Amino acid sequence: MTTSYQPDGMSPLDVRDVTVRFAGLTALDGVSFAVAPGTVHAVIGPNGAGKSTFFNVLSGVYQATSGSVRFGDTELTALPPHRVAALGVARTFQNIALSRHLPVLDNLMLGRHRLTRAGFVSSGLRLPWARREWSRHRERVIEIADFVGLADRLATPVGLLPYGVQKRVELARALCMEPRLLLLDEPVAGMNGGERLDMAELIIAVRESLGISILLVEHDMGMVMRLADRVTVLDFGRRIADGTPEEVQADPQVIRAYLGASADQEDM
Repeated sequence: MTTSYQPDGMSPLDVRDVTVRFAGLTALDGVSFAVAPGTVHAVIGPNGAGKSTFFNVLSGVYQATSGSVRFGDTELTALPPHRVAALGVARTFQNIALSRHLPVLDNLMLGRHRLTRAGFVSSGLRLPWARREWSRHRERVIEIADFVGLADRLATPVGLLPYGVQKRVELARALCMEPRLLLLDEPVAGMNGGERLDMAELIIAVRESLGISILLVEHDMGMVMRLADRVTVLDFGRRIADGTPEEVQADPQVIRAYLGASADQEDM
């Protein structure tokens, strides 16, 4: 993908002692890890481990009870979602969050909102400079659509597309924000085997082309082990392992969390 965009400086994501409580229930308990710039970092764990809660903290949907999340020099934990997005943090969702009746092009143009300077009045009056800005954004959107394999779908309403293609549209919309950090919430959930392989290849291409830091939550362990540079494992809201895919796969606590086996049994 040729691009005029490059991330404006590479920033690490530093998560320290993040705790989230809901009415006495502890969803996250002192979770810490770091995402190095330009890497793919996976957060995995059984259902109920706290993965979605953590993503909601990162994107500003939830506020942490305590702890710190820093993206570069900026503390994220007190920022609302639109302020987090303005820093270059883009997210996809476990359940597709697209406008089903709008064509693909219009859905992707929504991803340009944070980069658009023309206000509602200027756009409504179709002032020359607002039209020029809209044209520039449209050209960039078409470029991104071509990169993710959607060039021939731009005029199609999203609701008429197969599920796997809709997931690509959601990823493309996140890329249209020109993010520095991309949060992928179960990007291959509900896909068949071929679609999963295609999405994995696309994520690899995104990283290699743009150098964006990618943090993903995913249940497909084959995909995680193929894509991730490092893996953090949560269980009941706590971090139980953090390391390379190979290290995590061999960790007795991870085996116990996923298989219900004791560490002693694993050694037998």
